[in-house]
Amino acid sequence: MLAKLEMFLALSKEQHFGRAAQSLGITQPTLSTGLKQLEDQLGVQLVRRGSRYGGLTPEGQRALTWARQIVGDARRLREEMRFSREGLAGHLRLAVIPTALTWASRLAAGFSARHPNVAFTILSRNSAEIFTMLDNLESDAGLSYLDNEPLGRVSTVELYRETYTLVCAPDHPLAARAEIGWDELSGSRLCLLTPDMQNRRIVNAAFRAAGCEPVALMESNSTVVLVSHVATGAWVTVLPGDLAHFLASGKGLAIVPIRGAAPGHAVGLVAPWQEPHTPVLQALLDEAAELAND
Repeated sequence: MLAKLEMFLALSKEQHFGRAAQSLGITQPTLSTGLKQLEDQLGVQLVRRGSRYGGLTPEGQRALTWARQIVGDARRLREEMRFSREGLAGHLRLAVIPTALTWASRLAAGFSARHPNVAFTILSRNSAEIFTMLDNLESDAGLSYLDNEPLGRVSTVELYRETYTLVCAPDHPLAARAEIGWDELSGSRLCLLTPDMQNRRIVNAAFRAAGCEPVALMESNSTVVLVSHVATGAWVTVLPGDLAHFLASGKGLAIVPIRGAAPGHAVGLVAPWQEPHTPVLQALLDEAAELAND
């Protein structure tokens, strides 16, 4: 049944029979047969079928919750058994908000130094996507905001709190300032993260609290794109201080603290709540706690 539940999860994620089959490395007829057998075993219809995928039935929606739990438990069992045979080994999938990618690299580097048999995949995603990936078992853990949206039942380790800075070219009129207020950025040629990013919503709220509306003439979901625009000389951007210093390093860009910024939002490691965690995931939580105390 486990393989058939994996098929069911793949279909619920892809919402397309062909793509689901491809993601599993099987043929579409094999997928359809496996799903039909699962429905026969459970005695209910899980998927609405027609000329194409029609969504999950109400029974399918309830079964999805159980399928995620069963498949997740099976994966954790395999991790436990591998740990007993080989020690700490495996593959960690980490989904990270763009503004925390430098911290993700520190976390992965420190972890890999202690546990060289664990591989990493690090993906840049917005905060909503991260929690969807955790629910869908597409990611083992994430780095995201901890205090600015509901988290659900998760394990967390706070790593740092964001502070916000202006990044501009060295010859920009604002570059020589010791600090600057949010309201003083009104009218600047702003390039900011896209509105689906939680950091952008935080920045928007800070502008509005200062009595002005941010107008971004260029938006991107990549902080590298933002800093590349700033380097041309005409643009300015707002980034968390740690990331700003990393991206501006060697480019001669000016970094100006923003005055009156509210206490920064907490960012940290988020993992699905488990009792117990797999050895690999527990080691990652421990590594995050140590990094936070450095």
